[in-house]
Amino acid sequence: MDELVRAAMIKWPRVPHCHGWLGLDARGDWYLRDDATQQRGPFPQSRGSRLEHRRLIEFIERNYMADERGAWYFQNGPQRVYVDLEAAPWVLRWPEGDAAAAQPQRALGFVTHTGLPTTAQSAWLDEFGRLFVQTPLGLGIVHTQDMHAVADAVQDGRLSPVETRLESLLEAAGVVRRPRP
Repeated sequence: MDELVRAAMIKWPRVPHCHGWLGLDARGDWYLRDDATQQRGPFPQSRGSRLEHRRLIEFIERNYMADERGAWYFQNGPQRVYVDLEAAPWVLRWPEGDAAAAQPQRALGFVTHTGLPTTAQSAWLDEFGRLFVQTPLGLGIVHTQDMHAVADAVQDGRLSPVETRLESLLEAAGVVRRPRP
């Protein structure tokens, strides 16, 4: 968490939380959801505006975490901005080039959409054919562009996904997909 954020939390300890205004899709993109967008329906059916400002995205990702209920949020100064998730709190990318080639035969490493390295512990396929992986950081969805690379890990036995339903998986992993007060 940024030091500036910590200081703001101390200075203004009773700022109300924000819900429904920020979404994370299954490809790791952030969406700002104004009142009109929220009126059109829940995320991701009504996405809003995709954030493209690199520094703002980096700020969000440095201050992204979960509360004790399993609801994910970004600490924006003194205010918690809860995140509506399309699929999972982490979007996992397969490392490219030398990093992928250097992975030991049994290890299966990923990088989160926030840039954190992590490893696979177990895996599931949901009813839509999406691959989810439990990591030490929590539950993540494998980015669609990396499915071919990860398929090799499934074929050689480094990853053995079990079929499940998304809502059951999220409940078992303790993930709140649409946090509300």
